Amino acid sequence: MTDRNDKSTSQNSQQGRGSRDDRLKSALRENLKRRKLQARERAAITEPSQNDDGSLNEGTAGKSGD
Repeated sequence: MTDRNDKSTSQNSQQGRGSRDDRLKSALRENLKRRKLQARERAAITEPSQNDDGSLNEGTAGKSGD
């Protein structure tokens, strides 16, 4: 009798582990997608802030402590 109980318990834990692994995989996949989107948004925000001449700060250009 104990062999049957051990086998069924082992099978149940394998099924539970599989669903847990699936949940973790999907959570990691969603997290990666979200982080990539955030990185793209940050890159898009920082690119337009540069001036035509390549300087970042318009107000400080040419002011070197006269």
